Amino acid sequence: MDLQAPELRHLSKTDPVMRRLIREVGPFTLTPRSKRSPFESLARAIAYQQLHEKAAESILRRFVALFPARRFPQPDDLLAMNEQAIHGAGFSQAKVAALRDLAAKTLDGTVPTGAIVRKLDDEAIIERLIAVRGIGRWTVEMLLIFQLGRPDVLPVDDFGVRNGFRIAYGRRSMPMPKEVLRFGERWKPYRTAAAWYLWRAADQAKEAKKALAG
Repeated sequence: MDLQAPELRHLSKTDPVMRRLIREVGPFTLTPRSKRSPFESLARAIAYQQLHEKAAESILRRFVALFPARRFPQPDDLLAMNEQAIHGAGFSQAKVAALRDLAAKTLDGTVPTGAIVRKLDDEAIIERLIAVRGIGRWTVEMLLIFQLGRPDVLPVDDFGVRNGFRIAYGRRSMPMPKEVLRFGERWKPYRTAAAWYLWRAADQAKEAKKALAG
């Protein structure tokens, strides 16, 4: 494994628990989906809110199938689609309203294009996008990580990150977001990689539990 990668070198040097996690998990393999527009990334994120991955993917497949080209719709396609049809694909009424507001705010420029969003800093992106109904800081942080590949994002409101922290650092109870944020100061400017390893720690614990049960 290449411990010369700057994020791995920094995390290993500043935090012995991270050093152990990196050795256990292996290389940092996050690959951002940079070709997706902010509109598509956020629409997908709305689908995933409060749902398991398989349920969200199923809803998204039915949603895309509503449109003639059977590709992810553009904002004006979504606004022209019957609301009840979108609801019928599996979106709650609240999520339908959020999708429509996302489409409208993309058309009016509140939600920037991919070219513009890449020029903005993280906090400017968060400030603009939380203006959309149903979009909070966590959702924008997922876009920063998984679409834009920003290197220093620590989504402390994410259950998986906090649970991974609890497991990796041997805590008895779930840490508060502010505790993870404070601890994570040592991971700067590579907090995205730290979050990714905390997700892996939670995944490993889940797999180990499953193996014991089986």
